[in-house]
Amino acid sequence: MKKHLLAIAVTALTAGTVMAQANDTLAKIKSSGSITLGVRESSGLAYTLGNGKYVGFHTEMAENIVQDLQKDVGLSKLNVKYQPVTSQNRIPLVVNGTVDLECGSTTNDLNRQKEVDFASTTYVEQVRIAVRADSDISDVKDLDGKTVATTTGTTSVQLLRQNKRASGIKFKDINGKDHADSFLLLETGRADAFVMDASILAANISKSKNPSGFKIVGEPLSTEPIACMLRKNDPAFLKAVNDSIARQVKDGTLEKLWDKWFLQPIPPTNTAVGLPLSDATREAWNNPNNKPKEAYNE
Repeated sequence: MKKHLLAIAVTALTAGTVMAQANDTLAKIKSSGSITLGVRESSGLAYTLGNGKYVGFHTEMAENIVQDLQKDVGLSKLNVKYQPVTSQNRIPLVVNGTVDLECGSTTNDLNRQKEVDFASTTYVEQVRIAVRADSDISDVKDLDGKTVATTTGTTSVQLLRQNKRASGIKFKDINGKDHADSFLLLETGRADAFVMDASILAANISKSKNPSGFKIVGEPLSTEPIACMLRKNDPAFLKAVNDSIARQVKDGTLEKLWDKWFLQPIPPTNTAVGLPLSDATREAWNNPNNKPKEAYNE
């Protein structure tokens, strides 16, 4: 019996050690000399130019975090691997260790906090409605009988259905596999509206063949804090990431990135998104926190 109990104790201790090592991302980075960033291909905060080139506000912010992490672990060189993620697989890829840091456009909410940890909020988003410029849709009430596009794995349609102004409204929802696909549904007339984060809507409009052919309408459906994701129970890595974000806020790096990616012409069309820095986002920068969206919409 004693041997049996000892074996159980050793097994438990070994499992605990393995788990601790699995969640020691700084040690993993130092020993491997590499870090894997989870990046998006068609988000308003992060997107691809093709040929393995990933850009955008959150992508460049993540690359700045990597530079700070390299100093933290004392490496002269740190190899950065870019792993494209989608709305469906982003959390599993963080949980299983494929991605070390995901900086796309993920909303911090209580349900997701059960699986991952979130860094400090770096963007406060509002969910809005995009329609074609000649559309008669101006608010939620006008969606009755319409076809509404959103992206698989996101919460936009649920937010729309839960909105008080949507009471009694019936609409058909259609899902795109990613944000670009969802916008294409609107662009080609298969959907009357695209409900998503305002930054994603604005970015897709700015990159479209005819930006003036679309508009964003209506009152915000929800306010959502957007933050980078990392594995749970890794306080040292979380602190290092948050320290880098705080540094980028303090020295003005983050605001310069905002100007670069939202107010200046950006590739591939060299059209400006035209999204001013909001008071809510600036407040999050100045008062670092990882409050979930439920705290913003009480």
